[in-house]
Amino acid sequence: MRLYAQTPARRSRQVVADLIAVALIAAAVKFALVVHHAIMLLAEPGRQAQDAGDSLAGGLNDAGNAASKVPLVGSSLKKPLRSAADAATGLSDAGQSLEDLVGRVALLATIALIFLSVAFVLALWLPPRVRWIRRSATTSRLLDAPGGADLLALRALTGPQRDLAAIPVPPGGLADAWRRGDQQVITDLSRLTLRQAGLRP
Repeated sequence: MRLYAQTPARRSRQVVADLIAVALIAAAVKFALVVHHAIMLLAEPGRQAQDAGDSLAGGLNDAGNAASKVPLVGSSLKKPLRSAADAATGLSDAGQSLEDLVGRVALLATIALIFLSVAFVLALWLPPRVRWIRRSATTSRLLDAPGGADLLALRALTGPQRDLAAIPVPPGGLADAWRRGDQQVITDLSRLTLRQAGLRP
């Protein structure tokens, strides 16, 4: 299986197309990572709320513990401080939930962007490459088969007429010469088909 053409012009176009496809995929991945970073910035308020809640809850718990040591009214002072600490813990949990949600959204958005971009590039790039690989393999098999040069010559005769202008036309025309089995015309026509496929004669 041949991946690249043998003729320099076709091979250069294929290499350029491959490089463009790789560059587009790399750019799509980089863009997706930039989007991921931008979405993760939305998690900053959640992180701040979590830090503030943790800090406040710790401070209120410490104050409650200290207040519980006050004679006579210690237990009365401790209860509201512990309740406030629980509320601060709830604030911290809400911040953590927001951070987790933004992280999941950022991850899903990144995966979706990469998948869709890569699928789009592959849909444009891969079918022509696969068609060429199959066509070149078929053309090579035809050439190696008995009577293969005749078949390739016939393909040239039924292909684009503008390509036939490069072949010297014998008396009676190319088709007549092919029917008569003119080996020079058959060779010229089969070489034309090979060049069209990007293969060397």
